[in-house]
Amino acid sequence: MKVIFGTDAIKYPLTGIGRYAYELAKGLSDSSEISELLFLNGKTISTTLPVLREQSSGAAGLRNRLKKNRLASELYRVTSPWLKTFAISHHKNAIYHGPNFYLPPKVNRCVATFHDLSVFTMPHCHPVERVRYMQKELLHTVKRAKILITDSDFTRNELIEYFNLSPQKVFTAKLACSYDFYPREVNELSEKLAKFQLKINGYCLFTSSIEPRKNIETLLDAYERLPLKTRKNIPLVVCGFKGWNSDNVHLRLEKGQREGWINYLGYTASEDLPFLFAGARSFLFPSLYEGFGLPVLEALASGTPVVCSDSSSLPEVAGDAGIMCDALDVDTLTNNIIRSIEDEEWREQA
Repeated sequence: MKVIFGTDAIKYPLTGIGRYAYELAKGLSDSSEISELLFLNGKTISTTLPVLREQSSGAAGLRNRLKKNRLASELYRVTSPWLKTFAISHHKNAIYHGPNFYLPPKVNRCVATFHDLSVFTMPHCHPVERVRYMQKELLHTVKRAKILITDSDFTRNELIEYFNLSPQKVFTAKLACSYDFYPREVNELSEKLAKFQLKINGYCLFTSSIEPRKNIETLLDAYERLPLKTRKNIPLVVCGFKGWNSDNVHLRLEKGQREGWINYLGYTASEDLPFLFAGARSFLFPSLYEGFGLPVLEALASGTPVVCSDSSSLPEVAGDAGIMCDALDVDTLTNNIIRSIEDEEWREQA
């Protein structure tokens, strides 16, 4: 079987979808069922997986400049899919996999991964331009794809119901986290956490892009209710790239840093994340909506107790291992955070 795998999502800043695409591409490289694996990046097909970058490249800078030019941005959006189609057309017998929602036109043998339906079900959590573009393109994907893949049964059921699809067209392939996430030895952790001036079990962790859907405002509301002494002893560490509509969150993060109970690390290198997870007292993730929620799995694999919301796919991921509550229930979230810090019996079980 010959496969062409789309790699546009593997770029800085590496989001959850970018990480999914990168790990899947590495896994496909080891598959005995694939006789030839090619990678499509932009309009170029190669045999080499793109380098995982921890900083912006020249190409990324060009894309950002294009986004600011409305005419150039629209021209890119119109021509880019057809350039992909042209590149794929030279490989008639290949199956194309779009791991990031999108499929180019006129490609007969193709599958796509749908990570979530938030642009349809929670459009207020995205910029208007993103919603308009993605709704149009994802409708094309639903029509073009021979097979659709989802990360969770929740997303599979939502996709089937929303678009009235045949269940035979949609398959769940649940995610697994990287082998880099596992409980670490004390000596190793101490050395790695020292660069962030953190102590083992001396902080609670949140990691994700800083955007409305992640519900960070509610997390900050809940953490602020902890006694100041507790907050200073066990600060909240926040990792994540500054996303859309997050100015108010960043003002609150700055205020918390001045008060000594928040440590905002910004975008964090992939090599550091496993140690931040393994060293945390608990991982906090009250997201409003997730197609899967990979950070929850990464925390569990690292041996770190999880406090998360009970929304969307998260109960499917956390199972009985995490404590959950309504995403907007500040009181219960506060109590759950306190439990994750103080209840040693539960922490041991988790």
